[in-house]
Amino acid sequence: MRVLSIDPAIRNTGYAVIDGDHRNFKALAYDVISIPQRLPQSHALAAVRTGIANQIKKWQPDEIAVEGIIYVQSHRTAISMGAARAAALIAAADYSLPIYEYAPRKVKQAVVGKGAADKAQVAFMVRALLGLPETPPSDAADALAIALAHFYASDPLKAKALERKAI
Repeated sequence: MRVLSIDPAIRNTGYAVIDGDHRNFKALAYDVISIPQRLPQSHALAAVRTGIANQIKKWQPDEIAVEGIIYVQSHRTAISMGAARAAALIAAADYSLPIYEYAPRKVKQAVVGKGAADKAQVAFMVRALLGLPETPPSDAADALAIALAHFYASDPLKAKALERKAI
């Protein structure tokens, strides 16, 4: 199975492509779609959608895994993050791919062992679990962690704790 995972954000959307199953997996690609601050939000959303669509065309994933909605204190931040998430989900829906979402705390629990792990811990564990030569950028590391959680969710021994949710 090949999974494209997405950590959506309006200016820095992380993505990762992992191939394999819950016992054996390999990172094929990971990076961040960076959108300049000078670009209006509407253009940034279009760029997120296009960037994800380009990765779908390039890697031909079987499924999409995306970070679920997180709690934020600012309504403005919540709206912006929701819009970026929608742009990424629309790109996946355009290709009729199954989409699964994972709560951020569950992703951290699956990869690090604690749901309150910080970004540095997530990046370190992702590097170790995938045998990467260097620590990936934070947003790409989050996307890699989401992909790992997706693979772990297909493991009968871990699936119950991850609450895989199709959207």
